[in-house]
Amino acid sequence: MLGMKRLAAAIFLLGVFLGFCLATGPASADNYPSRPIRLLHGFAAGGAADTLSRIIADGLSKRLGQPVIVEAKPGAGGNIAADAIAKAAPDGYTLGLVTGAHAISAATYKSLAYQPADSFEMISTLVYYALVIAVRNDYPAKSLGELIAMAKAKPGSLSFGSVGFGSTHHLAGELLNATAGVEIVHVPYRGDSQSTTALLGGDVPVIVGTPVLLAPQIQSGAIRGLAVTSPTRTALLPDVPTVQEAGLKGYDVRTWAGLLAPKGTPPAIIAALNAATLDALRDPELKQRLETAVGGEVRGSSPGEMKMLIETEIAKWTGVVERAKIPKI
Repeated sequence: MLGMKRLAAAIFLLGVFLGFCLATGPASADNYPSRPIRLLHGFAAGGAADTLSRIIADGLSKRLGQPVIVEAKPGAGGNIAADAIAKAAPDGYTLGLVTGAHAISAATYKSLAYQPADSFEMISTLVYYALVIAVRNDYPAKSLGELIAMAKAKPGSLSFGSVGFGSTHHLAGELLNATAGVEIVHVPYRGDSQSTTALLGGDVPVIVGTPVLLAPQIQSGAIRGLAVTSPTRTALLPDVPTVQEAGLKGYDVRTWAGLLAPKGTPPAIIAALNAATLDALRDPELKQRLETAVGGEVRGSSPGEMKMLIETEIAKWTGVVERAKIPKI
């Protein structure tokens, strides 16, 4: 009799547990979202990624009916945040905003605690934006063609600054070296402000920078934009030609930002997040805010398209790193 009572009690407790799991477990999307959502990114507060995160968080909050709280976890080029996202519960309540650096990490690090493509469920891309190759206004090279000619005349004598080792800015410069057949030496700085200060101070003759941050200096005449790295000119700097216009056909570097979630997040939740994101991107005011924040172009995607982008970028930047013989971290 005692054994039967224990068995009955065990069955009852199991039923309660299973009922609880069905009601609240990560696989249930019926009442999603029922509480606030965290949106992590891996860069400093106040920077481009932080600004983009706050803009899209506002759009998602309005469409999902729950607060989307932005949390910065800066460090290691975004890898600290990416690792935290990968290890979070796959329940739709921890999301991440990543940039082009997410794919570059696979090419520049010896090992990662996560796989940039396979440790996540992609949601959607948000925005693409170009970089700009710039010099001080009094520098002898008045065009990218002239800069390349100077670099060819004295290999290794010129240098370019970027926002840091392994950044899209850094590898954009290395791709320029490979495409033009020159050797302009990389000098890493801690962000756009430091590289810009170094350029204006004469510490480096060239930088690869973020257009939205350099535009005021270019418009004031302190800095000259030699070329933007996208295939077409940007609305932010319409008078600055592209690298391809300088004769380097096929050169194309655009960084991007997108949303993802931990691997195993239920398909129904990913579909809901994708629909909410694409709807937010169609809002004219939000679209303008995103484009103004980085001087770029809003472009949403399906989860599959975003994964394909990351896989393509990993292959591209791995090739650049290998050709340039850049030591991995």
